[in-house]
Amino acid sequence: MLRNANVSERWQSRPIVSVVMANYNGGAYLGDAIKSVQRQTLRNIEIIVSDDASSDCSVEIVTQLMADDDRILLLRSDRNRGPAAARNEALGLAKGQWIAIVDSDDFIHPTRLATLVESGVRDGADIVADDLLIFDTDHSFPPKTLLNGRWTKAPFWIDIDSYVRANSLYGRGPIFGYLKPLFRTALVSATSARYSERLRIGEDYNLILTLLRAGARFRIYPDLLYFYRKHNSSTSHRLQTNVLEALKAVDLQLIEQLQPKEDRLRAEVKARINSIDTALAYEKVLSSLKSANWIQAARTIVANPKTLPLLRLPIMARLQRVRSRRKFVNTRFDRRQVCVLSRQRVVGPTNGSSVYLLDLVKAIAGSGVDVHFLSPSSTTLGRWPYIALSDDLSIFKSVRIHGTWRLGRYRVSLDPRRFLRGALAVCDMAALKLGLTNRSYSKKDPYSIAQPLTRRDQLFIARHAPIIGDFLIADYCFLTDALPFALRPEAGTAVIMHDRVSSRPGQFAALNESGVEAALTEEKECELLARADIILAIQWEEADFVRQRLPTHRIIVAPLAARSADAPQPGHDDQILFVGSAAAANVDGLRWFIDHCWKTIRRLHPAAKLCIAGTVSQYMGAMPEGISAAGLVKDLDPLYSQAGVIVSPLRIGSGLKIKLIEALSRGKSVVGTSKTLQGVGKYLADCIVVEDDPERFAEAVVKLLIDRKARIVLASRGLRQVQEHFTPEKCYGSFVREIVSQ
Repeated sequence: MLRNANVSERWQSRPIVSVVMANYNGGAYLGDAIKSVQRQTLRNIEIIVSDDASSDCSVEIVTQLMADDDRILLLRSDRNRGPAAARNEALGLAKGQWIAIVDSDDFIHPTRLATLVESGVRDGADIVADDLLIFDTDHSFPPKTLLNGRWTKAPFWIDIDSYVRANSLYGRGPIFGYLKPLFRTALVSATSARYSERLRIGEDYNLILTLLRAGARFRIYPDLLYFYRKHNSSTSHRLQTNVLEALKAVDLQLIEQLQPKEDRLRAEVKARINSIDTALAYEKVLSSLKSANWIQAARTIVANPKTLPLLRLPIMARLQRVRSRRKFVNTRFDRRQVCVLSRQRVVGPTNGSSVYLLDLVKAIAGSGVDVHFLSPSSTTLGRWPYIALSDDLSIFKSVRIHGTWRLGRYRVSLDPRRFLRGALAVCDMAALKLGLTNRSYSKKDPYSIAQPLTRRDQLFIARHAPIIGDFLIADYCFLTDALPFALRPEAGTAVIMHDRVSSRPGQFAALNESGVEAALTEEKECELLARADIILAIQWEEADFVRQRLPTHRIIVAPLAARSADAPQPGHDDQILFVGSAAAANVDGLRWFIDHCWKTIRRLHPAAKLCIAGTVSQYMGAMPEGISAAGLVKDLDPLYSQAGVIVSPLRIGSGLKIKLIEALSRGKSVVGTSKTLQGVGKYLADCIVVEDDPERFAEAVVKLLIDRKARIVLASRGLRQVQEHFTPEKCYGSFVREIVSQ
């Protein structure tokens, strides 16, 4: 056995986890497996790749990865001895407090090691394991899980008798021997436990059984964090005669070692041996049938009657595969496929984030690729029982929203409770509009974009994303957690920031406001962002923030592109316009403007009128004289055309600056705050009037209203900057080329 030099100097402190990866000619998937371990949120690990005399490119792959990551240790055998022997070599060198087993053709979720170690320490477990998400490598059949039904409800302990019982062949429950466990290194050292090198499959089961006999406590967590790949060269699902004989021999040896006090265990092991005998007889029957030796097959069935019911298994398996293949249509595309994972309620350009996403997708689709919208959570619907898709979403090749049924351009919820909640929300909004109340009593749904994925959400992604996921885009940092469930570890990935989410709680607190949709620390936000290959920042200040914390990451600045007007549009001398969605920052800013600026504006310019466009108006209640609410407007052109001044009184958020760029591109004059310019001041500082004091803000609005020439001069500056820095090519070109080239 050969190994790379200076192993003794590799660690100055003991790693928390030693990841053991046995490999034999696994070059096709080995790189993805190692990279998934490298990307773990638990950084203090070592990765021991034990190569079992591979003749393919495996060693070269590991060597290349080692050049940039000194956590990787390569062991090389001069002859092929099987996965058990390869793992035993690694166990002898493991320095971690825990040992994790990962196969070289599988991959794991970025949070797997941290989650299992934390859970195991908290619960006092010696062995921990999670559920498997099982998929075939060409994605011809729907993925499935090892655990189902009652096994998925909550974590559970497994004692030694139950463990052996669950690993009898042809049983009804899940076979826990397929799990890929983590176990405490101290336990392995104390028991000198090793894998049985007689076994080519079932070696995991045998080692865990040894540890359980030594008193280990085994806890299983039904989290889908391990991605188990099945392919033509997989060995773990093959039960040839020689494999079964080895399994039986090891169990017979165990029977001889059992003490009288282990009678219950002896009974379970004997039952497992009986199941192996049945499997051996079944293999003999199949062999006889294949060679048309009907008499021998009949004799074997008579001698082993339990094999008769098993003859249905090949037929049932074939029928199930045919049915699954028919249901799981594996479309093959000639063009590159891009999958956008989003939980935005995207029905059209109704808010800043939707405007940006649709504009970006339009640029991507224009490069000759197909773009798909995949929403993994029914929370996308908000409090409504349906979502209506506008013609703007025709740029997507397909639109799927979990938990909905397609009815024309509508996606209708399958949950009847949503219809009741939607009706209550309508009544609440009507009461607010009629002046029966001055505040909304309807409880808003949780911020859908930040909600954790459920098990069903994860399986929805695993079912639909693989065939459309040549490149994956996570809409907001929260959905980078979903990327591995697309089961395309080789695919390129990107995340759209939209905003510095971690900055928002502090901004709200500074204003003594409570409207923050989701709270993240800077550390957690950067951790989520780092899970994608490319971070798409929407303005320069956010890009600088990320570069300081993730200096080795690929960061692209892609602000909203604008199609600018030919000339300034000064509008009417008495018309003010505010455009915004019901996002918390817009609600806060508009309230500030109405409460602290409007009286001054009306005193200085009695004819002034304010029009509020967008869903923000539904949270304003009764409004003062001179203010009208247009609500959600499909075509904003007439409102922009009439407006003399656009106001952007933001006090919170770095964000997209979409409404600012949109206003400037239409040739309008804008009055905003320093927050309005945050992140884009590099180019737009001289293009708007900036005032943070409410009195001065109001005066600036009035000055522009009564001075048409000043409006034209200001708008001209904005148009020049938009035309120079915010064209589609300037904004999206770099990112689109990255997608096409991968």
